[in-house]
Amino acid sequence: MVLAIKLSFLLFLTLFSSFANYGFSLYEDQVGLMDWRQQYLGKAKHALFHSSKSGRKRVVVSTEENVIASLDLRHGEIFWRHVLGPNDPIDGIEFVLGKYVVSLSSEGNFLRAWNLPDGQMAWESFLQGTSPSKSFLLVPKSLKANQETVILVFSRSCLHAVSSLDGEVIWKIDLTENSVEIQKIIQLPDSEFIYAVGFSSPTQLDQFKINVKSGELLKHQTATFSGGFSGELVSVSDDVLVTVDTSRSNLVIINFKNGEIGILLSPIAPVIDEFSGSMEIVPSKLSGLLAVKVNSLLTLVRVKGEGELEVVDKIPGQATVSDALLVSEHQQAAALAHHEGSHLHLTVKLIDNWSTNFIDENIVIDKQRGSVQKVFLNSYIRTDRSHGFRALLVMEDHSLLLVQQGEIVWSREDGLASIVNVVTSELPVEKKGVSITKVENNLIEWLQGHLLKLKGTLMIASPEDVVAIQNMRLKSSDKSKMSRDHNGFRKLLIVLTKSGKLFALHSGDGRVVWSRLLQPFHKSKDCAPRWLNIYQWQDPHHRAMDENPSVLIVGRCEQSMDGPGLLSFVDTYTGKEISSSSQTHSIVKVIPLPFTDSTEQRLHILIDAESRAHLYPQTSEAIGILQSEFSNIYWYSVEVDSGIIKGHALMRKCVDVVDDYCFESKDVWLIMLPSESEKIIASASRKLNEVVHTQAKVVADQDVMYKYISKNLLFLATVAPKSSGEIGTTTPEDSWLVVYLIDIVNGRILHRMTHHGSTGPVHAVFSENWVVYHYFNLKAHRYEMSVVEIYDQSRADNIDVWKLIIGKHNLTTPISSYSRPEILAKSQSYFFTHSVKEISVTSTSKGITSKQLLIGTINDQILALDKRYLDPRRSINPSQAEREEGVIPLTDSLPIIPQTYVTHSLQVEGLRGIVTIPAKLESTTLAFAYGVDLFFTRITPSRTYDSLTEDFSYALLLITIVALVIAIFATWVLSERKELQDKWK
Repeated sequence: MVLAIKLSFLLFLTLFSSFANYGFSLYEDQVGLMDWRQQYLGKAKHALFHSSKSGRKRVVVSTEENVIASLDLRHGEIFWRHVLGPNDPIDGIEFVLGKYVVSLSSEGNFLRAWNLPDGQMAWESFLQGTSPSKSFLLVPKSLKANQETVILVFSRSCLHAVSSLDGEVIWKIDLTENSVEIQKIIQLPDSEFIYAVGFSSPTQLDQFKINVKSGELLKHQTATFSGGFSGELVSVSDDVLVTVDTSRSNLVIINFKNGEIGILLSPIAPVIDEFSGSMEIVPSKLSGLLAVKVNSLLTLVRVKGEGELEVVDKIPGQATVSDALLVSEHQQAAALAHHEGSHLHLTVKLIDNWSTNFIDENIVIDKQRGSVQKVFLNSYIRTDRSHGFRALLVMEDHSLLLVQQGEIVWSREDGLASIVNVVTSELPVEKKGVSITKVENNLIEWLQGHLLKLKGTLMIASPEDVVAIQNMRLKSSDKSKMSRDHNGFRKLLIVLTKSGKLFALHSGDGRVVWSRLLQPFHKSKDCAPRWLNIYQWQDPHHRAMDENPSVLIVGRCEQSMDGPGLLSFVDTYTGKEISSSSQTHSIVKVIPLPFTDSTEQRLHILIDAESRAHLYPQTSEAIGILQSEFSNIYWYSVEVDSGIIKGHALMRKCVDVVDDYCFESKDVWLIMLPSESEKIIASASRKLNEVVHTQAKVVADQDVMYKYISKNLLFLATVAPKSSGEIGTTTPEDSWLVVYLIDIVNGRILHRMTHHGSTGPVHAVFSENWVVYHYFNLKAHRYEMSVVEIYDQSRADNIDVWKLIIGKHNLTTPISSYSRPEILAKSQSYFFTHSVKEISVTSTSKGITSKQLLIGTINDQILALDKRYLDPRRSINPSQAEREEGVIPLTDSLPIIPQTYVTHSLQVEGLRGIVTIPAKLESTTLAFAYGVDLFFTRITPSRTYDSLTEDFSYALLLITIVALVIAIFATWVLSERKELQDKWK
């Protein structure tokens, strides 16, 4: 019998080792099961269509998120893409030589040529200048074929001619002395001269005649106009430019004939009925036509000789027109798009004969996309040799659509590249009568599936089997179901974008569950909404089957801080707007309170520009809750420019306003930093919903240290004013970084530390009793990360862990922020290899699992760094007790382990934020990163100690149990026979 037990144990150990290797590894077929990434572009500013007989049809776009990309014209997929960075906005793009796309960016500082097929950079030129100015790019017509010539760029008050082959600057003209800002460059057909036209003052127009080959300035002419120039110059022909005067009621027509400047004034009122107010020229390139906005109408005006004007068309409502497109040798067409009810009316007209329509189509577009912002037109030849057209539409929600033959060919939700903020919402509870687990179709399919899993476990699966396993897992996965799971992995990510659109993304696969554009429902003549942030409003737990959760979206009507506020309440399950309101007061700050009413609506305080507090929801119950906690509500404000930090509290109801939900505030404390030595650059505070498992921390030798846990702590970082710019602008002697820990209730500075020879930028994260911040050490020429941990010394009497176990401690003693705390601060600094964009920390439902820092590096990847590496108690030679506790020996730098990148080999381009969400499973944190791209994954800082993995092979477990039973039975039979034989002997 003993032999049977030994053999069974050996068999079980062998099979369990195969389980262990399989469970802690990530195989190729497991990629995409727990994470996903989505790539976006942002709102398109420029678009160029490119078609070749041998290559693929593509459209090259540049966006407001500083992205230049090549898209497949058939499906909208990305061929290649480059994200230039937050400080490198794209000013223009053009095709050159038929094989390059040239981009001008960073206010005209950088000119780059990209290879069309693969997006590789062919060359780059840095264009130097003297003073900032408007920048633009012009590729002469002769260059758009295969002829090598120059690329003309005006930037930083200089006109440059750049070679299209290697990016070398051929010649440069500095116009700083003339104080001219060039608006247009006119190139006459079959001429080697160009005319640069611009304004040197509000009443003076300048023209420069330049030899395009040598860069010689041949002639400089000026002309004055007493009515003044306002706005940009728009070209309507090769020798006619148009702008408006300072009254914005007259068109100023500028002629360039025979090298002379002629200025004509043409009033707009005689040709447009009921003209009032002012007009605005719409930037466009229409030969002979001019698009103007008059009385909220898009009006197309034909400019004839001697300043004669003719109204060609008037389009009411939201409308936009494309640039002119050359259809044939002597014909040009343009697209006109405007909304008619629930349809988009798209027409393509001949510019010389506006009554002629090439196409006239009505397209059904989701109203949640808003109105059309831009139209880019492209033509193609049909099989019957007639002209066909396709249009690329940029919508109000920043989405991108390709329309052809009255249908939407493809669409891209590129508004998701500009996320402002994120909150999460639980999914609906699964209804009764619906099976939680997916039922297998038949027994054969079930056996085949588990047989494939077994082959994969035993490393004998063929490549075809691996593909089949991956497809089976994706098909049978429950991660995309629209209901809650018992582990809390499935959630809704409610994101607010810059365009004012809400998206609900499913955390399982990233698909859009619903979307809602808030802008059209709040836009009016007096209000241009700007949505600021999103907050949790109602999260029902006790009545989850009866009520849906909702979110609060806060905005204001104007860019200024004192603009009227806007509130919108949206159901997170359906995306419907429950209610909305326009407030008479402004909204400067929103403070979510840790209180809910009987309907589980969270109380919020909205602070206006006059420092008055407004309570929401505006109910009698909410007033009662606030009154009971009136003396416990504090908040702070940081005035970066003046270096002042203030603490505020509620004082009384508003006296001069008839509003029961309005309260006046008072300044409780004030800290004024010396402006000559310190400038505020960063601040951080704890999450309101963070869970701390225990205040006690058991250290070596069974001692206990008590964490100083307070949600009223503020981390503040300041630098020397001279070093507040970019790294390297000052010397280490003139640079210092000062960090503060401030109690926002009484303004007491609990901890202050100075890093001499260091500077920003500073990125910080605050959790429990510790704060970690990242900065640059000028002396060492390296980045550093420092950690500060705070402990409560008032509980130093309870250092024995046995007192903690048997309950003889004072953990239940009330703590007041007004009492002077006895704290102990421990700190340590380490070198860190990378520059950092964002820092976050994992969070779990009970706060038991070890913490990991999620660090967004400069290369747009996310590194998971164990908090143990940032323990201030680390020493070079830790004691045996400290080693048993898990204290890591001290090193001067933090390790970068390639396997700890949670993004693996992927990049989250333009990374701006990392959000962590606790799952119901204590071991797991959900992480969502957003920028130009989106990335979601599950993180287990201490591994999955409380559950089996999703790919656990139950078939192998069953086989193991059966094998053990058979082995036990067989060895028992053999043992009985042997005993019987021994007895007969």
